[in-house]
Amino acid sequence: MTSKAPPIIDVDIAVIGGGIVGCAVARRMTLEGASVVLVEKSADILAGASKGNSAILHTGFDAPNDSLEHECIQNGYNEYLEIHESLNLPLLKTGALLVAWTESEEEQFSKILKKAQHNKVNDLQLLSKKELLQREPNLANSARAAIEVPREYVIDPWSAPLAYLSQAVVNGCQTTFSTEVTGGDFDGERWTLQTNTLDNKKGIIKAKHVINSAGLYGDILDQDVLGESEFTIKPRKGEFVVFDKPAHALVKNIILPIPTEITKGVVIFPTIFGNLAVGPTADEQEGRSDASVDQKNLEMLYDLAIEKVPALKNVRVNATYAGIRPATEKSEYRVRHLNEKNWITLGGIRSTGLTASLGIAQHVQKLFAEQGITFNRLSTPLAHPVPNIAEHLPRDWQKSGYEEIVCHCELATKREIIAALNSTLPAGNLSGLKRRTRVTMGRCQGFYCSARLDELTEDKFVDSISVGNTDE
Repeated sequence: MTSKAPPIIDVDIAVIGGGIVGCAVARRMTLEGASVVLVEKSADILAGASKGNSAILHTGFDAPNDSLEHECIQNGYNEYLEIHESLNLPLLKTGALLVAWTESEEEQFSKILKKAQHNKVNDLQLLSKKELLQREPNLANSARAAIEVPREYVIDPWSAPLAYLSQAVVNGCQTTFSTEVTGGDFDGERWTLQTNTLDNKKGIIKAKHVINSAGLYGDILDQDVLGESEFTIKPRKGEFVVFDKPAHALVKNIILPIPTEITKGVVIFPTIFGNLAVGPTADEQEGRSDASVDQKNLEMLYDLAIEKVPALKNVRVNATYAGIRPATEKSEYRVRHLNEKNWITLGGIRSTGLTASLGIAQHVQKLFAEQGITFNRLSTPLAHPVPNIAEHLPRDWQKSGYEEIVCHCELATKREIIAALNSTLPAGNLSGLKRRTRVTMGRCQGFYCSARLDELTEDKFVDSISVGNTDE
């Protein structure tokens, strides 16, 4: 009996990694006219570093001066504002306040303002204590002063990459999930990548160019395929505490701390889903997939939030979660273009990746153009709006015909769930369904809706429904 030949995908560009950067790059290069495949080892997008972040659309006011990160943040910020309406992506215009709580922190204001001016973010302004407390009357009286950053906004961290990749798919991009790249050979013109799928079936991907956007595993991918890596991932866990819905009314702006060389610090911020969150912590660890939370860290975040917003002591905690950032030995982005091998590595993309992703994708296209590599750019690409799950905009339950409310905490409907399971980019597991519809994100953390979800998703997922799934 003759064995069946392994499946072969043959494209211009293989993008490895389905995080926010990979989704944005796949979109950009598809719209540029390249044939693209996005390869993800998990069952759905956003399974790694991208799933847990603070969802802030950054202006880049405090980015390293004259850096690639700054360029990508500002380009990504501007492109998000250009495309968000066509893709039905939400924008919560909160603004941000960089608050000084001590005299030494206030002394850093001049340096911060100078850096912002260098970065061409010129609309920052100083607020006195009186002006600050007029804007945020629920802040503790120990707040001394603030810098207002009016164009820092809150967005949906999950719908954005879903929209990017969905638009890529409707314009011709291929995707392959539960597919891990295990090695590769370059013949001087094209790559042949070996893969393993979830059921250990081997497949082959042929591509003229490869883009490594593997996030927490980017250094390992470089090592496995190229034989060497110029950086080492130093996983940095960030934990968050999410307060229940009533907390959202207590703080209007994003409350930023004075940043350090190591971290942007702990932020108090409204979420697009109608909650208020505090985080992240910043703890280096060995494990690249350990997104567990530490009780002491959670208590620290809770106490800090109440210290700065005393009224939070009357609001219960809704959920906790952790994200892992792909930090490296250096703070800057670790981007490398190996022209002679048709390989681009996008490494070390940390907390600014959500905003910068569209700008990083522009940078990738620029790297190709500098080598004289162009494609037949799509003249009228299809847009692909995604369903809204933001709280300040109309939700599906507010329209007739939704059949039933499945998740009563977050008002997620059966119609939303069925659509997410059968969309252009269907949910590949419960976590993916959660990021598309908000199921299990509420007060009961799935206690009441899990049985119904199990019925609706029967035979759809490899993983099972579990109560208290607080990993996002």
